[in-house]
Amino acid sequence: MPQEPTSRSISARLDRLPLTRWHWALIVVVGLGSFFDLYEVFLGGVLGAVLTDRWQLGTNEKSLVIASAFAGMFVGAIALGIAADRLGRRRMFLINLGLYSLFSLLTAFAPNLDLFLLLRFLGGLALGAELTLVDTYLSEFMPRRARGRCIAWAYTIGFCGVPVAAFLGGRFVADEHLLIDGWRWLLVFGAAGALIVWILRARLPESPRWLLAQGRPDQAEAVVADAERAAAAGGGPLPPLEDIPDEPVTRLSLARMFGEPYRRRTVMLWGFQILQTVGYYGFGSLAPVVLGAKGFDVVQSLGYAALTFLGYPIGSAVSVPIIERVERKWLIVGSALVMAATGLIFGYARDAALIVTAGFLLTCASNVFSNAFHTYQAEIFPTGIRSSAISVAYSLSRATSAVLPFVALNALDHLGAGTVFTGSAVILVILCLDVAILGPRSTGRGLDTAAQSADTSPGSGDVAPSSG
Repeated sequence: MPQEPTSRSISARLDRLPLTRWHWALIVVVGLGSFFDLYEVFLGGVLGAVLTDRWQLGTNEKSLVIASAFAGMFVGAIALGIAADRLGRRRMFLINLGLYSLFSLLTAFAPNLDLFLLLRFLGGLALGAELTLVDTYLSEFMPRRARGRCIAWAYTIGFCGVPVAAFLGGRFVADEHLLIDGWRWLLVFGAAGALIVWILRARLPESPRWLLAQGRPDQAEAVVADAERAAAAGGGPLPPLEDIPDEPVTRLSLARMFGEPYRRRTVMLWGFQILQTVGYYGFGSLAPVVLGAKGFDVVQSLGYAALTFLGYPIGSAVSVPIIERVERKWLIVGSALVMAATGLIFGYARDAALIVTAGFLLTCASNVFSNAFHTYQAEIFPTGIRSSAISVAYSLSRATSAVLPFVALNALDHLGAGTVFTGSAVILVILCLDVAILGPRSTGRGLDTAAQSADTSPGSGDVAPSSG
């Protein structure tokens, strides 16, 4: 009679696997889904710049165009992120992309601002948990020595959506195409592409760690056995199993994130998510508007923004060879400081070449930062609450993103871009202190070990094994 799979055997067997075409198929399909989340996030700034003239928007109305999707993402990150711990990662992947495709298509034909804002909110709600699902799903499949690199590759695919949003915006906004306003085609593209990825995602396996936590060991065993067969078919025997700590196979309540050893990292992550929005999403969603305030017309603004946005996929690719070599928390801190410095240059520069160069370097650093923290946040909570804990924290970044345009655009109107980016730099420095003081280490550890470990002393950031 076969031995029932345990958390030890499932975790150890997943961690010992070499990267195979089986893993890369997961990375590509998951990354393609994140493409549309990130496309949608940065599309807000493009639409804000375009619709200002089309619908004669004032500052607050322009802020609503940018904020509406973020407000929906705040609600969706909590609701769908918690649902992923109850209903499964794969099921929520299908629900969120299916709903986004529908609402994006409906938004493309919105006849007025009120309906446009409502549908943008609903589309954002559908995508709210997409990125935390990416973090959760891939972290639970990928071998520990390559976990950061694999997540970074998925986001490299996803971040191609950012310059695509800006380039398509610059190409389509000026005219009608097939009797439809050009900006509406940007939303049709998002809907059609998401539907194609939905079809691909329907073939994804469920996370074996989640299945085991739900008391479904036979299904978990089947998924891991498929991965092992794929690795064996790739050539050579599998490495021996390592002796790693067990993760308790129990369902955990969300309140567990406020108990030991998770309270400290929950506080760190909540503060981090509120602060990172200003430096990260603040630039991407507001860059076209900031360029307009510097005196460039809408086509020039979108063209320059697209050039700076090329740094997102390039920076994501740059993170791949370094993300496993540098402790994750210190990579977050270092890249945030680079973002602060380049943001100051972008804010005060008037020359187009210097603006584009500073923006490009900022976006490169942003995605070293982004890939490090997306990997990091998935490593510091156990399987039973992983999606819930990071989604609730991530929802705070979406809430801040919804409020940010109202503050930033009014500050931009009255104080100028330099002051706005000075404030952003100060906030990023505070973020660095938050992570440096409260954040645990995680790089190179097994997922169960990193999630169960506790800080050895206040402020040290070091971790030691714990029974969890």
